[in-house]
Amino acid sequence: MTVSLVVIMFELTGSLEFIVPTMVATMFAKWIGDAFYKMGIYDAHIDLNGYPFLDNKGEYPYSTVAIQVMKPGPGGGMLRVITQDTMTVGDIEILLRETNYNGFPVVVSEENLYLVGFCPRRDLQLALHSARKSQPYVVTNSIVYFKTDVPATADGTPAPLRFRKLIDLAPMTVTDQTPMETVIDMFRKLGLRQVLVTRNGRLLGIITKKDILDFMKMGDVENHSF
Repeated sequence: MTVSLVVIMFELTGSLEFIVPTMVATMFAKWIGDAFYKMGIYDAHIDLNGYPFLDNKGEYPYSTVAIQVMKPGPGGGMLRVITQDTMTVGDIEILLRETNYNGFPVVVSEENLYLVGFCPRRDLQLALHSARKSQPYVVTNSIVYFKTDVPATADGTPAPLRFRKLIDLAPMTVTDQTPMETVIDMFRKLGLRQVLVTRNGRLLGIITKKDILDFMKMGDVENHSF
């Protein structure tokens, strides 16, 4: 590609007498540049700016599984989730203020963590804003239901909200022992932003594109240190 570019430029300008020395100089410059840094200028800009870009030609030569890359890791903190029938409008608004995630897993309860689906952050924000604006009976203590069966409310209790339609009931999931090579392949081919890690239907964690890139960088650093 480098040599072809030189040929094209000289054909356009007509200065063919300098084509051979320029091609030689260009090739030497390319070899020296590759010796110091393998990436091209656009790849380097993506890397410096921290954009979550997975190279389709890149390889993942590490024998790791999903549970080693997911957040939170084994023994780490609690994953921020939404329960299907116990959280209030106030609880969800606090969750949105305290985090900047693109979405939240919806589970049956915080005790068993059985996965119900995934709720995008943007849809949740719009639904709450619309409910607050158009439904005056919605208050901070109103229960938000992410399931079909909503129990009848007693007199004097805040009216509930029904957000079942916001949930993606079939989010992309992998088991905790899925090889990371397979997970990365899914991200590349399906254009995913995140996958949920489960074991026997129970939520363990989440893997985002940035998590994969960070782990790959750590692997590169460890390989170069030996």
